[in-house]
Amino acid sequence: MLIRRETPADIDAIRTVTNLAFKNGPEALLIDQLREDEGWIPELSLVENEVLGHVVCTRGYIGDVPALGLGPISVHPEHQRAGVGSALMHAVLGAAEARGERAVILLGSPDYYSRFGFRMAAEFGITPPVAEWEPYFQARFFGSVVGGPFRYAEPFNRL
Repeated sequence: MLIRRETPADIDAIRTVTNLAFKNGPEALLIDQLREDEGWIPELSLVENEVLGHVVCTRGYIGDVPALGLGPISVHPEHQRAGVGSALMHAVLGAAEARGERAVILLGSPDYYSRFGFRMAAEFGITPPVAEWEPYFQARFFGSVVGGPFRYAEPFNRL
């Protein structure tokens, strides 16, 4: 399975797969808004070669320390449970580590994301922007990080 950086030609396909995966929720619009934000990191917006899936990490902060916010991640419903999501996760985490990033934060199922080395962010004193997210708020570290409140790129505040 080939994972690569998104190109401008992929944007419509990314919208389609994201809308299908999230049942036309706000995630596709969020990705469009993230592309226009200063927190956008082009080399961390990855697709499965045929755009059967997409993942993105954008600049976030733990207190004043740079970190990454992972998400949304989407896989076309007809291709879920076929390894696309796992391949995207491994690729984006490898790319983040290669860039020298210290931490990746996400909101998602602890049962699923623990296989990628994520642990509950509260264990490290990292708090989510919304208190109710805490049972699903997770962190993966590549370097030393201190605790504190996490903030996503600004477009997440519009959700």
